[in-house]
Amino acid sequence: MVRPERGGAEGGRPVTQSPQLISAGGTHPGAGVHRFAHEAMGAVFEVFIAGQEHEYARQASAAAFEELDWLEGQLSRFRTTSDVSQVNALKAGRAVRVGLAAFECLEVAARVHADTGGAFDVTIGRLFDLWRPKDGSRPDPSDDEIARARARTGMHLLTLDETEHAVGVRADGVRVDLGGIGKGYAVDAMVTLLRDWSIETVLVHGGQSTVFGAGAPPGKDGWAVALKGPKGETLGTVCLKDQALSGSGSPPGQRHIIDPRTGRLAEGNLGAWAVTSKATPADALSTAFLVMSATEVEQYGRRHPEVSGMLLAADGKVVRFGKW
Repeated sequence: MVRPERGGAEGGRPVTQSPQLISAGGTHPGAGVHRFAHEAMGAVFEVFIAGQEHEYARQASAAAFEELDWLEGQLSRFRTTSDVSQVNALKAGRAVRVGLAAFECLEVAARVHADTGGAFDVTIGRLFDLWRPKDGSRPDPSDDEIARARARTGMHLLTLDETEHAVGVRADGVRVDLGGIGKGYAVDAMVTLLRDWSIETVLVHGGQSTVFGAGAPPGKDGWAVALKGPKGETLGTVCLKDQALSGSGSPPGQRHIIDPRTGRLAEGNLGAWAVTSKATPADALSTAFLVMSATEVEQYGRRHPEVSGMLLAADGKVVRFGKW
């Protein structure tokens, strides 16, 4: 489920970038589109604004990047003052009130977890630390170590109180990591803020992995975004108009995708993409699809006609559903 290298809340320590599975910056949207960039969450975020004066677009993008930085401070498990860190410090049976950003991320995470049969799970922190130690070494953990980490993993170990915006844990040592959903949430928040600035034609992406396209540039039907394979090859183009696209990947020879259902590395797929109406669920779904089988992804597509997706398996098989 988790790809911490491209996670949405990895600020606070260096990260290794995952493959660029979306090419939003290379779409050449045309004249009159202003482009701004900012580093956060272990990635480069970019904003493309059309139909506005440059100075107004600059001020609006600066406000969006300020929001991004604030969100990183709330969602990163590596920031000791973040809401996520407060949750991770809880003892069994205790709860803590958190801000809207962290709570909404956890609500979406819980829905995607249920919809994907547990293929997406933000309580992955223990398994992540087990497979990717801080010293950079990569010894394979023992069966006993995996079992102990899995005992502290699972959305059933979290309680969400919508009235109080409180998060509780049912076991000691639960570790929440929003690396598979936080960037998507940040992209959605930035688009909402830019619309508050009366900017309706804009594209925002987080590290070329999750992107939202609002409106359409002049003379275009939408924002053209290229899909990139794990080796950098172009697999196709998606036209986004008031839609989000997210991609997750695991190139051959790189071992960093963990299946929370088993606690072990998932190596069956090379890339996965999801298109939805919001970037937050798209981010989570592309993460989940990457550890799911082709059959599971096809079944998900039949249950959710509002979602489009694509899966590139290690054996070269391509599964598409929805508008693909």
